[in-house]
Amino acid sequence: MIYWELFWSFVKVGAFCVGGGYASMPLIQAQVIDEHGWLTMQQFIDIFTISQMTPGPIGINAATFVGTKVAGVPGAVCATVGFVFPSVIIVLILAHLFFKYGDIGPVRGILNGLRPAVVALICSAGLSFVFLALWNTETLPKDFTKIDLIGVIVLPISLWCIRHKMSVIKLLCMSGVLGLFLGVVGIR
Repeated sequence: MIYWELFWSFVKVGAFCVGGGYASMPLIQAQVIDEHGWLTMQQFIDIFTISQMTPGPIGINAATFVGTKVAGVPGAVCATVGFVFPSVIIVLILAHLFFKYGDIGPVRGILNGLRPAVVALICSAGLSFVFLALWNTETLPKDFTKIDLIGVIVLPISLWCIRHKMSVIKLLCMSGVLGLFLGVVGIR
């Protein structure tokens, strides 16, 4: 039963994950935290962090990690196959339509209409991550004074580095070392 639940949950994510891995974050969160309670928000953030550091698409990596956490290697296979299944079907259908009819203007229009919704999905997940990084809560904090000083230091430095085209790998390594250092010296 758990294998079917993993497969079906990630089919739903994969079917509506328009816009890439970051757009999948709120959809995966809704399935694995809100609907099934398989992970905590902290575990979810950790899985997405690891998914960014490992080779391959973030959404597929996250599905694999969630499946492993919930039901071992068979769970990983079920979640991963579920995540990619809708994409395979949709691409096969679109490829057929493209080669048969040439111009698929209505499909292009649909995709252009979805773009703002994808941005909203990414922003929603990003806000949850900011709240978790700075206040250890996934929603708007009730007490803004209980802020995590490591987050206050690492977040703006990381944003500056990203805007100045620093390598993601270098940024993640430096952030981990800085967080370790600040934790050891007792800033947290």
